[in-house]
Amino acid sequence: MANIRGYIGTYTKGDSKGIYSFTLNTDKQQIEQVEVAAELENPTYLTVSEDQKFVYAVVKKGSQGGLAAYQIDSTTGKLSFINQELADGASPCHVSVDSQTKTAFTANYHKGTAEMYEIDAENGSVISTLSQAQHEGTGPNEDRQEKPHTHFMGLTPDEQFAVAVDLGTDGIYTYRKEGGKLELAHTFETKPGSGPRHITFHPTKPVAYVMTELSSEVIVLRYFEDGHFEEIQTITTIPSDFTENNQGSAIHVSSDGQFVYAGNRGHDSIAIFKADAEGQLSLVEIASSEGNWPRDFVLDPTEEFLVGSNQESSNLVLYKRDKETGRLTVLQSDITVPHPVCVKFLG
Repeated sequence: MANIRGYIGTYTKGDSKGIYSFTLNTDKQQIEQVEVAAELENPTYLTVSEDQKFVYAVVKKGSQGGLAAYQIDSTTGKLSFINQELADGASPCHVSVDSQTKTAFTANYHKGTAEMYEIDAENGSVISTLSQAQHEGTGPNEDRQEKPHTHFMGLTPDEQFAVAVDLGTDGIYTYRKEGGKLELAHTFETKPGSGPRHITFHPTKPVAYVMTELSSEVIVLRYFEDGHFEEIQTITTIPSDFTENNQGSAIHVSSDGQFVYAGNRGHDSIAIFKADAEGQLSLVEIASSEGNWPRDFVLDPTEEFLVGSNQESSNLVLYKRDKETGRLTVLQSDITVPHPVCVKFLG
């Protein structure tokens, strides 16, 4: 696997045109061929279908926002527009899709909603919005928690439930998908003012990890088959002596479940944690993001590399990853991509 293709979602301000593609050359250990893959407005977050045929991106168009679908050319990696489903108001900030490419889920930060869409598994098109859940409530942070701000919507590992994470209400909401409708099954309340942002699940254990944006912590949760959560640990992602502004960003776990990575915007770093037999975490190190405002990052399919995106300094960073220790070593930090947000790989 010498050349692995990836895609980057961006904010289309400044020079950005939309979704970008790139190639990770694993032999040369460098990122190459950064180019525009699809022109659209603010495709900040995107996801690739499990069969590698389609890309789904959040999209803004005028005063509307929604979900856009693209077909992947298996030879060139080029993206061909299929269709989009739009609604009045702000665009979503997160998208995920089920393993059968029959349902997609979005989170809308500005509306405080979570949406479920029907997808045509054959041609990849977005058919319609099936259901929308509206969150209610506030948090103690007057600037950021004056109303609901849904930041993540995705499935549990068994795909029996959908989980929405709301920064504004300090809530993690578990939904059943009954008859094409989102029905609330459980609500987990995080510490007031923590501002939960994203959740990721351990690959083999009934454990989930939540990144908080406002308190810069990882919350370790026990996940139960009925869809509810219980907290088992909270650990900070920044040094205790760092007192400037920091906002937690992305969180991802290695496929062996050994390591959890969490992004810090402000401290401009990626915190690396080792997971024990119970899934609880201990800090390995905090690595520099080599740029300003690390919005997201991703492990490549071999997991020998990690690619980070720095939104405000408009650069990608390629790290070599030690699978035994989880540590990161910078290989490249001068890969220019305008206002990158989300990074995803094929394979």
